[in-house]
Amino acid sequence: MAKIHGGQIIARALRAEGVDTIFTLTGGHILPILDGCVQEGIRVVDVRHEQAAAHAAEAYGRLTGRLGVAAVTAGPGVTDAMTGVANAWYAGTPMLLLGGRHMLRQELKGGLQEMDHPRLFGSITAWSATAWQIERLADYVATAARHAFVGRGAPVFLDVPMDVQFDMIEESAVSWPSRYRANVPVGLDDAALDAIVDALARAERPMIFAGAGPRGDQPFPLRELAEALQAPTYLNSRARGALPFDHPLLGRHTRSAAFAGCDLVLAFGVDWDFRTKYGETIAADASVIHVDADPTKIGWNRPVEIGVVADPATAVAQLVGAAERFARAEMPTWTKEILDADAAAQAEAEAQAADDSSPVMPQRFARDVARFFGADAIVAVDGGDIVSTTAKWLRVATPGHVLDPGPFGTLGTGAPFAIAAKVAFPDRLVGIVYGDGAFGFNAMEFDTMVRLGLPIVGVVGNDGVWANIKTIHRMFYPDRLVATDLGIRPYHAMVEGLGGYGEFVDDPKEIIPALERAKASGKPALVNVHLAETMRMSSNYSQ
Repeated sequence: MAKIHGGQIIARALRAEGVDTIFTLTGGHILPILDGCVQEGIRVVDVRHEQAAAHAAEAYGRLTGRLGVAAVTAGPGVTDAMTGVANAWYAGTPMLLLGGRHMLRQELKGGLQEMDHPRLFGSITAWSATAWQIERLADYVATAARHAFVGRGAPVFLDVPMDVQFDMIEESAVSWPSRYRANVPVGLDDAALDAIVDALARAERPMIFAGAGPRGDQPFPLRELAEALQAPTYLNSRARGALPFDHPLLGRHTRSAAFAGCDLVLAFGVDWDFRTKYGETIAADASVIHVDADPTKIGWNRPVEIGVVADPATAVAQLVGAAERFARAEMPTWTKEILDADAAAQAEAEAQAADDSSPVMPQRFARDVARFFGADAIVAVDGGDIVSTTAKWLRVATPGHVLDPGPFGTLGTGAPFAIAAKVAFPDRLVGIVYGDGAFGFNAMEFDTMVRLGLPIVGVVGNDGVWANIKTIHRMFYPDRLVATDLGIRPYHAMVEGLGGYGEFVDDPKEIIPALERAKASGKPALVNVHLAETMRMSSNYSQ
């Protein structure tokens, strides 16, 4: 049989795992891996920073349900990518970071970018290792994938010495694993299903709170569950889009009030962390039913009455199948009261969004941006305060297609997330909603978009300040503000200079027309909207 090099073995193992794209910034320590991908028909998407490659791999995994993969060179290439891995860890995303490594024969001799990378990843991966043997490279990839898909999912890390990649071996001498990981989601057993159904039937003031969504195109009939239970439903993170924007049971403003007044919380894949005030606002006598793929999240900060380790999407489908046992013919009075309060809060936001002032008010920005992107887009959100404001308006109607960074709160995810989305779904409208601070982190990825012909529409809410931080700074040190102001910079001109489309807007009536022109340009585009500076604080800090 023919001989193949180590990089081709890795690529063939990735292809067997279902990987059709990797994200990278090239480097000498990973050239065989990239060459192997070319030979095996795996698309190579090259970005301008290793952190962006890792973020893109995470987004690709979220959107497709397959293993997202980034490959980076040794030393600073690996350390540059660590933030992306940490973000995936806290978001519970299966992804593989492949790192180059110095040659085996140079071990402990001070070779170029010599570093013991796996030790760095102990607290932010489910598994990290070095692939020492060429004949076992495919097995290393399989092992990495097996660990990546446990529970909610997690990032994994594998580095490969440069000479192991370059070495040649007979194909017949390679260990080629198959059927090496679980592929059926764990659902509720009969006893757990009965217990939850009975609790739902008894509840007088139930609510639903979902944070986990489906993996890839997995069914997620949360709408059907909400309608059967006639319960106010709140969505976070990857569950956004499970109910359409105008659904009468979807709450956007009253989650804390619902927590305080409910007698049962049905929670799917949520964290009782800072985003949910650590579960402390839930009524003390309310029952919590928590379904999560990660057993360590159940009972964390808030005791549970029923805690079940299961795939949330599978559990939702099972409950829908048993809905005749708890379904309500009419909306309970409590549900109507909560949702009436939510509608009143939305009407107030609508009134604020009608403001024609210049510079643009944040609610006007959020409303018009959301209207432009509509229900069918994939939207990456990147920032603090502007994302908190805009998320309540977004109309995206597919779970997982609002790409936020997750609980780690990383800035700079927007462009790489959007690149991954456009690669995975080239026919979909893909957008980015930025804060002006967040734009600066991976702004050069507009060069990647131009170079690769990815017509993504970005929009910046530009108030010229680090709004969250300036608000807090004023509270504590009002006479000594420092490092809080950015100025109104011509970010659109930067995108134009790179070969994209750019436009500056300070008239609110021009937001949607400018976004339409950006879309019509067929180029990567940025609409730079001048926002009024206001005293605002995102939920990241206010809770």
